[in-house]
Amino acid sequence: MAATDNRKVVEGVHKMTPSEAFVETCVANGVSEMFGIMGSAFMDAMDIFAPAGIRLIPVVHEQGAAHMADGYARVSGRHGVVIGQNGPGISNCVTGIAAAYWAHSPVVIVTPETGTMGMGLGGFQEANQLPMFQEFTKYQGHVCNPKRMAEFTGRVFDRAMSEMGPTQLNIPRDYFYGEIECEIPKPMRVDRGHGGEASLQAAVELLKTAKFPVILAGGGVVMGDAVEEAKQLAERLGAPVATGYLRNDAFPAKHPLWAGPLGYHGSKAAMKLIAQADVVIALGSRMGPFGTLPQHGMDYWPKAAKIIQIEADHTNLGLVKKIAVGINGDAKAVAAELSRRLADVTLGCDATKAARADTIATEKAAWEKELDGWTHERYPYSLDMIEEAKGERTPTGGSYLHPRQVLRELEKAMPARVMVSTDIGNINSVANSYLRFDEPRSFFAPMSFGNCGYALPTIIGAKCAAPDRPAIAYAGDGAWGMSMMEIMTAVRHDIPVTAVVFHNRQWGAEKKNQVDFYNRRFVAGELESESFSDIAKAMGAEGIVVDHIEDVGPALQKAIDMQMKEGKTCVIEIMCTRELGDPFRRDALSKPVRMLDKYKDYV
Repeated sequence: MAATDNRKVVEGVHKMTPSEAFVETCVANGVSEMFGIMGSAFMDAMDIFAPAGIRLIPVVHEQGAAHMADGYARVSGRHGVVIGQNGPGISNCVTGIAAAYWAHSPVVIVTPETGTMGMGLGGFQEANQLPMFQEFTKYQGHVCNPKRMAEFTGRVFDRAMSEMGPTQLNIPRDYFYGEIECEIPKPMRVDRGHGGEASLQAAVELLKTAKFPVILAGGGVVMGDAVEEAKQLAERLGAPVATGYLRNDAFPAKHPLWAGPLGYHGSKAAMKLIAQADVVIALGSRMGPFGTLPQHGMDYWPKAAKIIQIEADHTNLGLVKKIAVGINGDAKAVAAELSRRLADVTLGCDATKAARADTIATEKAAWEKELDGWTHERYPYSLDMIEEAKGERTPTGGSYLHPRQVLRELEKAMPARVMVSTDIGNINSVANSYLRFDEPRSFFAPMSFGNCGYALPTIIGAKCAAPDRPAIAYAGDGAWGMSMMEIMTAVRHDIPVTAVVFHNRQWGAEKKNQVDFYNRRFVAGELESESFSDIAKAMGAEGIVVDHIEDVGPALQKAIDMQMKEGKTCVIEIMCTRELGDPFRRDALSKPVRMLDKYKDYV
């Protein structure tokens, strides 16, 4: 929580400037940090951030600021706030806000814009700033009069929490000045309930006859602080719990009913178990299409299973999958209410609890054994071992390491209460099989927006919100090139994090498509780079190069010690082979057909 939670909130009607109204409304909503780059458009408000107890954390690029606000919100459960200069500063944030939208993060983006007397004249840094965020915000507030500054500011904070997604506050830059009379609105928070009586009873009746129920725990479990309630429901049913795609922290991995994540490079155990379900309880999950695609050669989704979907957003009910029962309610409240109603009811699955527990344990053990032996990618999923075939050595004389071996060693070395962010990319996607957590608000990924440059700034924001927890970012060398400059932000502002960079000198995910669909005609996929460890050192961080498998775990432990004990940021550069995992978009590609003779050989 913020260090300034005891700040006094202004009450009653007062004369003040619009800047003061904006800042005081932020204080009323508990804002203690903002991320962005200073600018003249909001300088009058920025001038009073510090005495109000608000720390503006300057970044290197505004996309990073939006990701930091996202990470901050996802860890704290409170607002993450990003602000920047009108025009190019604000447009730089679009990608980060889009990622926050698909993560359902309560991020508030403050967008000062061209002054009212210059609008439409093509002035300096003028842009129409509402349309560019329209698709990726739950609500857009435009301050149409300086007297309404506090009103609109309060509303965007309220709506970010009630709608669980980004909101935008658009302010003409001349509206920060003057004198107004206003009252600072108190925050309003929606108290969500456990759904309607008819839908709850229908769910109970369906569960009475279920033989093999399975729970799919989604982001709503994390955001709704519903992990304990999910555990109670799972234990009552004896149901295995699969987590949604990139929601690995929605159920504790140490729990015997945990089965692992579904979706791309997920857990075979989770897939084999949910395939047996006759009833699936989708708890806080929209069952997004990318998270239920066939994987590992298995079309595992149970076509005949009855689905009970529990969603706080009623528009997600039945949106992706046909459902038998839809409950519009809070994941925490609904899970608790179902457990209460099922407590003294005889269920069809009661008699088979012990057998189901054995099945769960057997499938999990088989998957762990497979992962232990899965040291490198198998044909046809592996690109030729170019380095090994040539006897090539790393620049420091070591060996290029197999990504799966690296990920397993990193998993073993993970500290308690760790937070991990992953970027998009081949090795990061394979990491989905190896990342396990025992508490919520621990895992962050760009979700279905899938943008590069996400992991590092997001983990910086997460660390800012939870400085007592170890913070690690995973990134491939391609994505790292889009975000590594934020190492300077971590160093400059004493927000120590650890970054693991998988240096395999390629755009791996897309290169795999060229292997599978384009007869290995590689175009624009090579990424020969200088030492990322040395670059990190030049930015003021520590750097470690790893090219021996036995050094992976110790390197992570050393970096975490530096982070937690010495307050130092460290980049671990791991030299990896060019192995490629399962294709990233097999659902979206097919073998090309060339129509023109000049391209006839390219089929």
